Amino acid sequence: MTIQTRRERERAERERLIVTAARELAEAEGWDAVTTRRLAAEIEYSQPVLYSHFKGKDAIMAAVAVQGCADLATELRAAREAATGTREALAAAGEAYTAFARRRPALYDAMFTHIVDLPFATPEAPAPLQDAFGELLRAVEPIAAEGDDLALLTETYWAGLHGLVTLMRSGRLPEGGHEQRLRLLTAHFSAGR
Repeated sequence: MTIQTRRERERAERERLIVTAARELAEAEGWDAVTTRRLAAEIEYSQPVLYSHFKGKDAIMAAVAVQGCADLATELRAAREAATGTREALAAAGEAYTAFARRRPALYDAMFTHIVDLPFATPEAPAPLQDAFGELLRAVEPIAAEGDDLALLTETYWAGLHGLVTLMRSGRLPEGGHEQRLRLLTAHFSAGR
């Protein structure tokens, strides 16, 4: 192994360590607790080392969001592929999406609530963002009517899921009706298909 290869591997490992520490700290204490000073202490590196990898907290949060999208894509794919039938696959994707958001609220916030410097809904979007959206798209595609814009239809379904998650987490929708609301969204979204 060359010195350059070893350095690149060590750099990648430090970046993974920073992102993992930020994600764990955010899940335990919220994003306000994630500072470069706190992260440096958590991973036992100096702040300049963090800044040699990321411009600051926003860049770290963006890296967490990208990693979270990769995780979400994996969960959506597994749920969709395990389902039998068109409506069941859509329902499974919706259940997986909302379960992910409920189980990992700080990660979900980094991905879809906080402002991060990531290009969403563009060809320049990082592959994990495209993969997560692609999994929703594959669940929505079989229910699309002729002439529907599949991307817009998928964005509309995603917006419905995001709205349910956000309103429930903020206490504006009671937790107890979540499963029924999710069933209603799926049923009406796929009506006649």
